[in-house]
Amino acid sequence: ASPPSSSPPSPLWALPEELLLLICSYLDAQALGRLGQVCRRLRFLSSRDLLWRRIARGCLNSGFTQLGTDLAAGIPVKERVKVSQNWRHGRCRRETVLKWKCKQVTPFSSLLMPWLELDGEYLYLSQAENIQAYRLCPEGTGLQRHPQAIFSGHQEDVCRFVLGNSHIVSGGGDGNIVLHKIHGSYSVKFSAHEQEVNCVDFQGGIIVSGSRDRTAKVWSLSAGRVGQCLHTVQTEDRVWSIAISPLLSSFVTGTACCGHTSPLRIWDLESSQLLTCLGTDFHHGAGVLDVFYETPSLLLSCGYDTYIRYWDIRTSTRKCVQEWEEPHDSALYCIRSDKNHMIASGSSYYGVVRLWDKRQTRCLQSFHLSSPTSSPVYCLRFSTTHLYAALASALHVLDFTAP
Repeated sequence: ASPPSSSPPSPLWALPEELLLLICSYLDAQALGRLGQVCRRLRFLSSRDLLWRRIARGCLNSGFTQLGTDLAAGIPVKERVKVSQNWRHGRCRRETVLKWKCKQVTPFSSLLMPWLELDGEYLYLSQAENIQAYRLCPEGTGLQRHPQAIFSGHQEDVCRFVLGNSHIVSGGGDGNIVLHKIHGSYSVKFSAHEQEVNCVDFQGGIIVSGSRDRTAKVWSLSAGRVGQCLHTVQTEDRVWSIAISPLLSSFVTGTACCGHTSPLRIWDLESSQLLTCLGTDFHHGAGVLDVFYETPSLLLSCGYDTYIRYWDIRTSTRKCVQEWEEPHDSALYCIRSDKNHMIASGSSYYGVVRLWDKRQTRCLQSFHLSSPTSSPVYCLRFSTTHLYAALASALHVLDFTAP
């Protein structure tokens, strides 16, 4: 009798999906990409967000925070990993999307400095005494050239503004704070400081503001108390930057460092009492121009002394846990983080934007946006695909989906 015929072994991809996902979870990005070329089923399987999430958390600007929170839900994680490689290698398309007339400013002036905010569908840009809202074009192709809305109210230039809870809060050179409802005609203006309001932040029905008049103030936005000053903090120095902690329990001020106190101080939001000073070795004039909370305990700062500093207030308030030096000895006007591995900074000469990987000591990539003329990068914001930088006379966009 002839031996029984044996059936060919089943292919690996015939296994149950749960087992295939477990096996694929051990593959890196390159292996997953190759696996997707085998057949339709494996192409679908290898594109699952579940498999790419672990890889994405180790990438630059992939939309995941250190704690794993997804800030870009709705965009396939595999696509974010691909774009992340463009960020790492500096592959992008550059475009100047808006231009405006520029006036001369003094080195320490807080006026005439454009500021930016992003909210997903719109980019908000301050130009002179107005804030203009530009709709972002679909598929990441830039932004519409004409503003969809204009928010007015200041008699002098807007210094800084923030978005929050469907509102815009701005501080101006006229010493006023203006509150606009984004979708509506409602607005409130109140006198806040004796000199220009250099910086504002807004969270949880509370505004904090800082001024050249050497004070920081806490304001109420609760019903019946809108514009009421709750606390005035005598900082003994000009306040350049301010930020409320995500826990809404404290706020940090960055000052000019022209006195004998640390330029970085944390204040209790309820009592306005000083909680702590950050750092001990700042040089005279090493003012802090921008501060950014990643978490309630992790804070980034930058300024005139050319350093980006990373503070963990759980471990030490005397010394930062990491620092990066601007290689061309330029003041750093602004910083932003993806709340994971990447930092973007804007410096004071030739519109230089730099990308940093916290796991490295040197700058990862740099982009010169204003050569041959020189202009600071006054503000920058980025999404998972685009970086927007506001210079003295133009708005530049770096598109990392189109290397």
